[in-house]
Amino acid sequence: MHTRHREPQLLGNESTLERMARILAARNIDPADAALPDDAALPDDAALPDDAEPFSPLDALLAGMPPRYQAAVADHPTVLEWVRKVTDAAVAPSRGARRQVTTGPSLLMAGVVGAGKTHQAYGAVRALVQSGVGARWRATTAADLYADLRPRPGVDSERELAAVSRCPLLIIDDLGAAKASEWVEEITYRLINRRYNYELPTLITTNLAIKDLRSYLGDRVASRLAQMTTRVEFEAVDRRRHSAAA
Repeated sequence: MHTRHREPQLLGNESTLERMARILAARNIDPADAALPDDAALPDDAALPDDAEPFSPLDALLAGMPPRYQAAVADHPTVLEWVRKVTDAAVAPSRGARRQVTTGPSLLMAGVVGAGKTHQAYGAVRALVQSGVGARWRATTAADLYADLRPRPGVDSERELAAVSRCPLLIIDDLGAAKASEWVEEITYRLINRRYNYELPTLITTNLAIKDLRSYLGDRVASRLAQMTTRVEFEAVDRRRHSAAA
């Protein structure tokens, strides 16, 4: 996963994670892409004291996850079923290697702001890693995605689109929050169509009602989303306001 200009966030064994983040940064590796397989070897300068706990895939995951969602737990039945299907579809690249997410179903979560959609999405990724499956993944808001992909001097936006499109697991948060335009519709179509064709699991959240997606995204995007995703509408309760009131 690649998050937009976000420093690694740490939980658990802080000294271990700090050391891991330093090693990865020195090699220009985004910590969020570092969900290491079980047989991955750390570089020599990553040697830990004898009493230090080894890096775990969950440590690597937490190092690149926003602090608000580092303890996220997926508990919605449809989300848990998605986790099970993606886990079952994971394959090992070689004999004895840890199974990795390669293909699988996608999930579209719709509901009002604060309904818990983003929490469920990050919780689903945590559940995948905790089940023993490895995953290269990215998370982005739709608004940040469009900002990253908008043509501008010195940036190869086509290369960035290709990288996002082929990432094995992708979270697109707040689809429909950015202002609609022909360019937004075209970029969204190219991204979704590529992930649709290669059956790459995608977690999408939106504040729009499912029935309103077609008017915002266009027929081509809406049609592919209808075919590639299981759709779930969350209850119309803003959990953030409810928590504050409590």
